[in-house]
Formats: sequence, structure tokens, C-alpha cells
Amino acid sequence: MIKNTRHTILKTENLSIGYHAKKATTVVSSNINMELYEGELVGLVGANGIGKSTLLRTLSQIQKPIDGTILVNNKAISEYPAIDLAKVLSLVLTESVASKNLSVFELIALGRQPYTNWVGKLSQEDLEIVNSAISQTHLELIVDKKCFQLSDGQLQKTMIARALAQDTSLIILDEPTTHLDMYHKAYILKLLQKLAKETNKTILFSSHEIDLAIQLCDRLIVMTNDFVVSDTPNNLIKQGAFDNLFPKDLIVFDENSEPFVLRNN
Repeated sequence: MIKNTRHTILKTENLSIGYHAKKATTVVSSNINMELYEGELVGLVGANGIGKSTLLRTLSQIQKPIDGTILVNNKAISEYPAIDLAKVLSLVLTESVASKNLSVFELIALGRQPYTNWVGKLSQEDLEIVNSAISQTHLELIVDKKCFQLSDGQLQKTMIARALAQDTSLIILDEPTTHLDMYHKAYILKLLQKLAKETNKTILFSSHEIDLAIQLCDRLIVMTNDFVVSDTPNNLIKQGAFDNLFPKDLIVFDENSEPFVLRNN
């Protein structure tokens, strides 16, 4: 028997997610049990409004879970002080950059905030990490540009570089390909795949690009109204986990063909 020696970066145990209100609690999804390992590219897929952003916000401690446990590097996420959590988990949201007057270099350098002193002075080590993030995302030619001068694709790469500069074991991205054309959607997801392998970081992202996610991801998390399941793409197709994502008269997933097939009526 071969022992699994992969390090678990993120683990959930009987997790329930949703919202607390004054008079009621709304549960979006429950009984979520999954493990994500170092060096994996993980895609989170599901229909619009199913709760993907709620799950990511909960996993990143932006909102509290209804019930259950979230472990990051085998430690409950609730036990991390904010500054320590920022050293193990970085987050890239779809919201626009607060100050687009920052240069590309300045925005990426903000990723070093959890490590700099109170005046925010970058050490030589900080500068080396920032420059490495710039190189890994191929942004050398635009480091002096202001963020308002960037295309959507360039800005997304810059945000990914900032997360790399933060040097965390887990990077979470909410819809990183939103507003991008098909070429740049594929480019960004291929870049994330490359970074996961080269840096051994675990990269979790939500996406509607299910075909690309199936082809590029090591693991997928599928959310439906009835369940949340995590496994390799091939295993999920064999288990029929994708069958409830689309009308069966339109799309069918087949492990023996391409990732999915459009049916003709």
C-alpha cells in the first residue's frame, strides 16, 4: 500500500455556509467535506447563484461559517490572527482596484504588507520576492504603467502577481476570468496552472469556464443544490457529478469523449 504523503493545505469538516440575519439563518450549502493539497490547481464550478462566492468568502474568513470547521495547514482558520492568516492565505477578488493611480510595481509590492515593518519599507528580500512575482507573471515590460492604463487581462495578471508576492501557501481567486475574452480566459487559467506547478502553491478559483477547468485543473469542486463534491475531473465525470449542472437535453458529460458534448435535438 502506497502512503499518501501530500501535504493538506485546506480541509473542511462538515462545513455549512450561508448568512445570519436577526431573525433567521439562511443555509446556502451544508455537509461540505474536502481536502486540497499543495501544488494543486483547483476549480470551483456550479450554476449562477449556487453559492460559489459564499463558499470562497467563508474559506477566506471574510464571513463566518454557519457550522463546521475550516483548517489551513492543519490549523483552524478561526485561530489565526489576521496578520498570520495573511501569511498563509491570499485572496484575489473581482472588485476593482481601490487606487488605479498605483503603478504595477506598487500594486504588486502591496502583497508584502504582512511582512514589512510599520512604515512599509521593503527589505532586499521583499524586493526579490516582488521581482520574482513580476517575472513569473511576465509583467516586466509594464511595471511602471499605472493601473488605470492596463487592459483587463493585464490588471488580472497584476493582481495574481500581488498574491504571489504575498507568498502564501493558498491563493483563492473569485472569478479571475470575468470580463476577459476567450483567449485571455484560457491564458489566465493556463498561467494559474503553471504557477501551481512551479511554486507548489495551492490555487483555488471559481469559474464558469467548465470546459477549461476540466482540462487544466488537478481537482474540481462541484456545487449543486444537493451536494458539494471534490475530486479529480475524470472521477467526477465517472460519478456523474456534472449531470445536474446543465439541462440533460443540451449538454452531456462523457468520460470517453471530449470534456462535454452538445446534444442536437
